[in-house]
Amino acid sequence: MGRRRGVMSNRFKEELAKELGFYDTVQKDGWGGITARDAGNMVKRAVQMAEESLNKDKV
Repeated sequence: MGRRRGVMSNRFKEELAKELGFYDTVQKDGWGGITARDAGNMVKRAVQMAEESLNKDKV
């Protein structure tokens, strides 16, 4: 089975990493250097932002 291509753009991931406070780790070690918790928090924040955007569009 091949590796799946990421859904989030690198720019968006970098913005999330900055917001969540681990962008320095990404710069130093790449995406493989972040913890599973940081990755989970990044996905959780992306989902939250998407839900907020959908709710805003409904109003």
